[in-house]
Amino acid sequence: MFLEREDSLRDSARSQPVNGGNEADFRKIYTALMPLLFKIAWRIVNDEEAAEDLVHDSLIKLNEKALVFPSLDEAKFWLIRVVKNASLNYAKRKVRERKAYEKALKEDRRKSESGETELLKSDTVKRTKEALEKLPENLRTVLVLREYGDLNYKEIGRVLGITEGNVKVRIFRAREQLAKIIGEEDVYLS
Repeated sequence: MFLEREDSLRDSARSQPVNGGNEADFRKIYTALMPLLFKIAWRIVNDEEAAEDLVHDSLIKLNEKALVFPSLDEAKFWLIRVVKNASLNYAKRKVRERKAYEKALKEDRRKSESGETELLKSDTVKRTKEALEKLPENLRTVLVLREYGDLNYKEIGRVLGITEGNVKVRIFRAREQLAKIIGEEDVYLS
């Protein structure tokens, strides 16, 4: 009989409204629900300190908003949702941060070129300049304006006083002769 009375008192306490802004009700909510909420958060984030912080943040939110619930069970269900969502968001954020960190580490590995590669490139630049000097003036000029001056065909035509079609023909011929002089397969391009 004594146990029945105790159970009915507990049930009536659970069915009374609770106010998260009221200090006494907040303590009751904290005492009753903290272990359960912690277990939920810890299972999701797998980090004891983070789980405790997430639960405390959720309880602070309840207290600051001074939310009133019809019963302790209703407060429990609301807090479980809040803690679960906060924990899932935390876990997702940690995964994104880890991926971003890994990506940054991978991108930071700069390519360092070997001495051989640098030598081949400098040799190619030297040979290209020498080959350009061997081109006739009219072909060399259009190619230099196009490749080094970044001018389009129309602009080159204006500069040289020739038609756009003539510019295209000269560039084609200049590239063709340059390839013959250098030897297409004997040039290192990277």
